[in-house]
Amino acid sequence: MKAPSQSQLDPAIKARLKRDENGLFAAVIQQFDTREVLMVGWMNDEALHRTLTEGRVTFWSRSRSEYWRKGDTSGHFQFVKRVSIDCDGDALLVEVNQVGAACHTGERSCFLEGGALPAVQG
Repeated sequence: MKAPSQSQLDPAIKARLKRDENGLFAAVIQQFDTREVLMVGWMNDEALHRTLTEGRVTFWSRSRSEYWRKGDTSGHFQFVKRVSIDCDGDALLVEVNQVGAACHTGERSCFLEGGALPAVQG
């Protein structure tokens, strides 16, 4: 389902973003001080607007077709320290202070040591 497109996001920021066919872009969440990559979520313009103005990370849930703010049900909050847009405009780096687990499995990060794929030789 396509994410809603109404938003109060700054037009200058809007113009820099490239969205997929559903109006979404990736948001890489990183612990601000250790640089640990915690998770990846999806945002649209409104989720980014809420993230920038509320100081807590908001995502668009592709499976539930609704906004969700990290921590509202889990108690594992992400407080925003900095948001950067990549050179192509199709992804964000959201630096946060993570309180509790970032992953829905209860782990600190969604990127666990045992999840590494074999390197391509070449």
